[in-house]
Amino acid sequence: MTELQTPRLRLRPARQGDLAALHAVLSDAQAMRYWSTPPHDNIQTTQAWLRGMISAPPETSHDFIVEHQGLVIGKAGFYQLPEIGFILHPDYWGRGLAREALEAVIASAFANYPIPKIIADVDPRNTGSLAVLARLGFTETGRAEKTFLLGDTWCDSVYLALKRPLTSSSPPWGRG
Repeated sequence: MTELQTPRLRLRPARQGDLAALHAVLSDAQAMRYWSTPPHDNIQTTQAWLRGMISAPPETSHDFIVEHQGLVIGKAGFYQLPEIGFILHPDYWGRGLAREALEAVIASAFANYPIPKIIADVDPRNTGSLAVLARLGFTETGRAEKTFLLGDTWCDSVYLALKRPLTSSSPPWGRG
């Protein structure tokens, strides 16, 4: 997997040295509020998660560590194609960084994999992520109740999809 550069971000493959920075994200209750697992309560949980990210086969995974000004601030990409996922430390929310990262990984995925669409499964309470995905051109394809159990709370899902652009020079999102 190659690195991706955006005006403010470096997106690169995960490595063992990312453990402490990723644990800071994955143990943060606010960052993990709508994630599919509870916050990581120990470094071993994050280590296992990172090991999975590093060892994921490139035929089915296209996942990146997100760096901003030399600091690891999260991850964006596809642990399992064609489903996209992203998480940033809350200190970096509200700056357009998630959108910037996702624009790059989406373009890269469509350029490198023969997938007809990208999908997302989002907790309907996660209005920030839903707004980012909507600005990128994702459209709702369905909803379901009680799709996964997080701790002792059932969570619902909003399913979204982004179709492959007609040409590689015309991404489905705008710059607005």
